[in-house]
Amino acid sequence: MLLSPHDLLRVRKPARYVGGELGAVVRNDDAIRLRFALCFPDVYEIAMSHLGSQILYSVLNCLPRVACERVHAPWPDYADLLREKRLRLHSLETGRPLHEFDIVGFSLQTETCYPTVLWMLDLGGVKQEAGDREDDPLVIVGGPCAVNPEPLAPFIDAAVVGDGEDVIVELCDAWLASAHRPRAERVADLAGVESVYVPALGTDRGVRMRKVRDLDAAPYPRRPILPHIEAVHDRVTLEIARGCTRGCRFCQAGAIDRPARFRSADTLKARAREHLAATGHEEVSLLSLSAADYPGIEDLCHDLAAEHADAGVGLALPSTRVDAFSVSLAKSIGAVRRSGITLAPEAGTQRLRDVVNKQVSDADIMAAAEAAFASGFELVKLYFMLGLPTETDEDAEGIADIIARIAELGRRHGSRRGKIVTASLAAFVPKPHTPFQWEAQADGETLDRRRRIVTDALRRERRAAVHWHDPGRALLECALARGGRETAEAVRQAYLLGARLDGWDECFSSDVWVEAFRRAGLDLNDAARALDPAVMLPWDHIRTAVSKEFLLREAERARQGLTTADCAGVRCHGCGAGCNMAG
Repeated sequence: MLLSPHDLLRVRKPARYVGGELGAVVRNDDAIRLRFALCFPDVYEIAMSHLGSQILYSVLNCLPRVACERVHAPWPDYADLLREKRLRLHSLETGRPLHEFDIVGFSLQTETCYPTVLWMLDLGGVKQEAGDREDDPLVIVGGPCAVNPEPLAPFIDAAVVGDGEDVIVELCDAWLASAHRPRAERVADLAGVESVYVPALGTDRGVRMRKVRDLDAAPYPRRPILPHIEAVHDRVTLEIARGCTRGCRFCQAGAIDRPARFRSADTLKARAREHLAATGHEEVSLLSLSAADYPGIEDLCHDLAAEHADAGVGLALPSTRVDAFSVSLAKSIGAVRRSGITLAPEAGTQRLRDVVNKQVSDADIMAAAEAAFASGFELVKLYFMLGLPTETDEDAEGIADIIARIAELGRRHGSRRGKIVTASLAAFVPKPHTPFQWEAQADGETLDRRRRIVTDALRRERRAAVHWHDPGRALLECALARGGRETAEAVRQAYLLGARLDGWDECFSSDVWVEAFRRAGLDLNDAARALDPAVMLPWDHIRTAVSKEFLLREAERARQGLTTADCAGVRCHGCGAGCNMAG
């Protein structure tokens, strides 16, 4: 701990910065040859909720020559204190400043974190420009946003594309093996590691995403770090699957994470026992893109509930497929405590759900809500998107109708809760590597009109609440998600204008980003335009398992209002993933 307790009392949530948590690893033995800073560009309680970081932390600290330590973004008050005391941003484990590590690796979960990456490099004493680094650490990125790393290309040495468990080990080995060579040559040689992209070498060389095929054999932390303060997801998280066979056309995760892979029930039950014993948590969350698609999900939930109910441990499914929800599953996950159920109809009408390939009907939605209320749940959370391709005002009216019908259903079941339904309305963002990557994003005026259609229709519905995501942030996400290398200058200008921690409402400013794009010679609103399928895209050199030809076919089927069946158990649709899921 670099600062005194007296100094720490001057900042918000000082426990974010002290380290020493149960499960943390401190390695200072003579065998260590490489020190890795695992960085998360958000605050402590967000970083500590990220399972991927915990997995990589465990992987790296199991390597005999590597020591991995954590660094998260500070709140501005702590950054000010560091500057006042002339200290650098440092790790939690040993207080080592960022510039003294050999490798600095950032997990990119959202596009709006990009200025925070630059901020953390600056606070840690690491040069922001990759071309200016000589004795500085190697700076790498990974995570879902690495499928288009171009907006950060001038600031990073390399990007890890895809699942990182194996790649990160190979990258560390390569960096150690070349320690005697000039830095530029060492960086260039990293392109020889499968699924590592080196921006300095240009975009001519295609990079294919790495996938872990056997999740049971994949490394998984046995003793997760127990945070000092409540994390956003303050529970045991069991990753039960990766990938999805549903094929929703807006979903980037569902496209880039193919093929679908599952952990066995025996492995998951063993992990649950280990993590509950190590942490004392009172809830187990089953994590996947669509938990209800897990083979044998009802048996798994039943077994977990039966084993841990006497200890007061509850179950949670963060993602629930609307048409797979059943009364027995609802009873299993609500055996101890009945928190809210989250359902994602996405669109308000069957026509639009067909366009986006969300293959659920109104009857499916109401049956899922009926199952939840009948099982004792008193709150149904709904997730919709506005501005989806081909959306009309009638589709927005359909959203209000679904919300009102579910609220009435809850009343009939005698719910005494103030709010029976909460609905989240998010603006559609066209993302790389999806069938909708070429689509335009709806303008702010259209999105606001559609929002008002929903809220006006529900004005007298006191048992429902509607939450609206800022369309300005959605426009920025679109610009950064689909940006090329020219967008990096806008990221730099946003940082210089004070952008950091933009995932937080109190920190985000649309005006800052409009000015940043203007200074970069770009128009932020221009980022929302439709893209020409015949023109090369900034991310075409990053190759996921799903082929561009398949994405184009799906885009055409969307225009025709045609659905494409779930590929699990039916004929293969030829997406390119080679998953052998068809029966």
